[in-house]
Amino acid sequence: MADHKVEDLFPDEVSKGIAEGRYLLVDVREPNEVAVEAYPDGVVVALSTFDPAAIPDPQGKQVVACRSGKRSVTASLAAQAAGLPYDKHLAGGIIGWKAAGLPTKTGG
Repeated sequence: MADHKVEDLFPDEVSKGIAEGRYLLVDVREPNEVAVEAYPDGVVVALSTFDPAAIPDPQGKQVVACRSGKRSVTASLAAQAAGLPYDKHLAGGIIGWKAAGLPTKTGG
């Protein structure tokens, strides 16, 4: 697993990439967290029950996100171990996303 790496992406890069159709944002936070505040275009695959097979086919688009940037690395490495090309994550998670002034939604 030593050859697996996860690249940091910053909120503005991710937001732009989603808007341009280059990124699929996979939110690995838990349902109770997502219910309070969510990424506008995120696909939720909670880390506690993380199954790389549950992630929609990214078709070359992928980035993993969480609250602060820790769980997203864990999930990215798990996905890579399962043979999926998830090698990018949102550095700073939703905390960084909001700090960058990007929108969130409530209710998952």
